[in-house]
Amino acid sequence: MSVKGDKTMNTAVQDIKTKKQKDKEAFRDTLASVDKLGKRKWIYAQKPKGIFYKIRTYLSLLYFAVFFGLPFVYVNGRPLFMFNIPEAKFVFFGKLFLPQDFFIIGLTMIMFVLFIVLFTSAFGRLFCGWACPQTNFMEMMFRKIEYWIEGDAAQQKMLAKAPWNGEKIFKKGAKHVVFFALSFIISNFFLAYIIGIKDLEKIISEPLSQHIGGFTSLLIFSGIFYGVYAFFREQVCTAICPYGRLQSVLMDKNSMVVAYDYKRGEPRGVAKKNTENNLGDCIDCFACVKVCPTGIDIRNGVQMECVGCTACIDACDNIMDKIGKPRGLIRYASENSIATGEKLHYTTRMKLYTVLCLAVMALLSFLVITRKDVDATVFRTPGLLYQERGADSVSNLYNIKFANKTLKDIPLTIMLENGGGEIQLVGKQTIHIEKEGQGSGSFFVVLPKKMIQSRKTSIKLDLYEGNNKLNTITTSFLGPVE
Repeated sequence: MSVKGDKTMNTAVQDIKTKKQKDKEAFRDTLASVDKLGKRKWIYAQKPKGIFYKIRTYLSLLYFAVFFGLPFVYVNGRPLFMFNIPEAKFVFFGKLFLPQDFFIIGLTMIMFVLFIVLFTSAFGRLFCGWACPQTNFMEMMFRKIEYWIEGDAAQQKMLAKAPWNGEKIFKKGAKHVVFFALSFIISNFFLAYIIGIKDLEKIISEPLSQHIGGFTSLLIFSGIFYGVYAFFREQVCTAICPYGRLQSVLMDKNSMVVAYDYKRGEPRGVAKKNTENNLGDCIDCFACVKVCPTGIDIRNGVQMECVGCTACIDACDNIMDKIGKPRGLIRYASENSIATGEKLHYTTRMKLYTVLCLAVMALLSFLVITRKDVDATVFRTPGLLYQERGADSVSNLYNIKFANKTLKDIPLTIMLENGGGEIQLVGKQTIHIEKEGQGSGSFFVVLPKKMIQSRKTSIKLDLYEGNNKLNTITTSFLGPVE
């Protein structure tokens, strides 16, 4: 063979190797649920069986009980949680937060982001697999109903390919009717977290004409939930969820993930009797792929689409039991622990991040608990200097704004904390603030000149409801300096 022929042959072999390598690495730039033409590939996930799936099932029952039960829990006449965005009213642990509390809400969001960063850096997507509402509703409610009506993955595939006969129409119709009914129920409770269960009861019990907006919201939410759980499904996690996009940059090689032990499992294959082989424990059965709700192959390494649901762990452990191999070929681990062969342990880094997470939660809890039920903002009337009151007194005019976060109307009076001066309300003796409302007023502070030692004097004002002091605020008094 000529030199030119040898080069051509070598080039062809190299092209084949390159193509195989690209095919092997294709998972890195494609989604398992989308084919090469960009069309949707429906994922038929097999029903997992194993200890992790059982634990997740029991936990999901707890999550559902909490989700459907919390709207009925009231503390001091308010829902335990409510997020009334249209009216800008937010309730946490029975405490009302108004726009005046924006700094607490903003700080809460910052702390929440910090918590996510710390938690994900240490524990990966543990939240996604064990506590995310999307995962729990999809895998522990809608997917189980799908198994019940249409059967396991193989039966679902056969039904999808079957002609539209009576059986297919009945099963598909029953599934979608149940899916929409559940979506409607979920949307009712979702709306209860926004407007409260009592207002939701009014929408349900009173004439529809009085609650067109509320009923329209129910239908919109129902359509969204139905579309997500009946059609969009895993695409929410792989294409929409911002947390899924962030987790790849938040984790490192020490983060806890669902991982395949490639050192133990490779090379893959089934050992033949009476033959010497150097195969790993992975028999290439694809059980881990068949149960994955996002359709990935965990053996390719950590991937963006993995939600850490542990279905592949249960599937692999079942196979290991059948072939007499130890469990844990797929397990919770870190990339470094797989590389070094060490077991995953609670590292100093994880402990530090856990402490920081707890500190963040403690600080937020402190802010919520110590927040005042009546907030006030006092400022001197702009454009006015002090006023002389006779020969020995000086007055300043102030404006005050209140936010009443209680469930009762409050008549407020204002007094100087240290005495020695006088408060004169403009036009009335008390300032009336409606429940969960706001109020305002104007007043003069009159001080003797002998109490004024500088251009600006700090004074404290006490807010009283009868004899009960609700709050103390500090402001400055402008006066002459001789």
